[in-house]
Parts: sequence; C-alpha cells; structure tokens
Amino acid sequence: MQDIQAEIAVIRSQINQLRREGASLAINITPSQNDSPQAIAEAYRRHARENPQLFAELKGIDDAIAALEAQLTDKQAQLKSRGGYITRFSEHKEELEKAKTKAKAHAERINQLAAELAMEINNLKTCADNLTPLYWQVYYKPFITGFKTISVPHVRSDGDVWTIVNRIV
Repeated sequence: MQDIQAEIAVIRSQINQLRREGASLAINITPSQNDSPQAIAEAYRRHARENPQLFAELKGIDDAIAALEAQLTDKQAQLKSRGGYITRFSEHKEELEKAKTKAKAHAERINQLAAELAMEINNLKTCADNLTPLYWQVYYKPFITGFKTISVPHVRSDGDVWTIVNRIV
C-alpha cells in the first residue's frame, strides 16, 4: 500500500513538473474581443505554422500529462480497492472479536452452571447414599442408579480452538 502511495506521489510530481514546463513554453495569443471565431482559430494556426517545434513539444507535453493522469487514475483505483479489502478485513476482524467475546461469556456461563449442577448432583448422591439402605428395606430396589455415568459439559480453550467436553461428576 505504501508503494502505491509513493508511485502516486511520483506521478503527481511529474504531472506538475510537465504543467509548469508547458506553461513556460506556451505562447499567449490574446485575441481581441471583436475577433471572430475564425480569426481566433487562424491566429493559433499561424503561430503553430511559424513555431512547429514549439507546438510539437507542447503537444508532447499534453500527451504525456494525459498518459500520466490515466496512470494516476489506475493507481488510485488500485489503492482504493486495496483499501476496501483492508477495511473489509478490519470490519470482519471486529465482528469476529465481538462474537468471540459473546461466546466467551456463554462459555463462562456454561462452566458456571456445570459447576452448580455438579454440586447439586453430588448433594443428590449424598442423599441417595443415605436413603438407599432404608429404601432397599422398604421397596427392595435402589433409590437412584446411574451416578457413575453422570457428566456435565465443560468448555475449555487452548487459545484458538474451543472444545466442549463432558466431565463425569
């Protein structure tokens, strides 16, 4: 991007130099207000015939300015398209950062709820352990089963990749 800006500055400098050079070479023909359009055109033609080398040089300068202005337009378009890419990239990066912040808040909430749920499951297991012997005597079956396979979700991250795992309670 800096290269294109430097090229644009060089092109502008060259255009300004050519304009100054053309202005110094130009002959000012000052037709009177009473001259007809044909008379004005004839005056310019006569000067061009009398000074062909000068007018050829002025024509060359004008052509060079036109070519440099076309090149300048191309470089500015390149700069603008690259600037658009950088702008879009930074917009996407901002969106990504907002989404990551939101996801992190949800992950922290999930981990908080999972910790609370694990605590509640452990409290229930303690109650079940206390009730099960009596429950066996009355109903001939366990009060609650399946404590070995109960798990809660947990979100962890290695920095870039997030993983949801099940932690057995």
